[in-house]
Amino acid sequence: MIQIKRAYAMPLKTDGSRILVDRLWPRGMTKENLAIDQWLKEISPSDDLRRWFAHKEEHWSEFLCRYFKELDQKQTFWQPIIEKSKQGCVTLIYASRDTQYNNARALKQYLDSKQES
Repeated sequence: MIQIKRAYAMPLKTDGSRILVDRLWPRGMTKENLAIDQWLKEISPSDDLRRWFAHKEEHWSEFLCRYFKELDQKQTFWQPIIEKSKQGCVTLIYASRDTQYNNARALKQYLDSKQES
């Protein structure tokens, strides 16, 4: 199972393996408070794509297309997440205030589609 969670939400044992999927470290968070098992900044959107998207709802569908193309080239980073999820819960951690339009939600959608394939 793969789920997503904001970096500022309380870590729980039910989160399983916690993976930070943002390129930037969450503002104001310490390593201890974040309680992550891994930081995969390489799996986050490129800086250019991240800046272009800017969490604008009207960019969402185009962002998904562009980000998924980037992810197609990063299988060595996302494949282990799918493998971990077969053994237990994996939580993708993100810092964005926007809980609906963010890279972790997009990544989860991408990974879910790869699991179904």
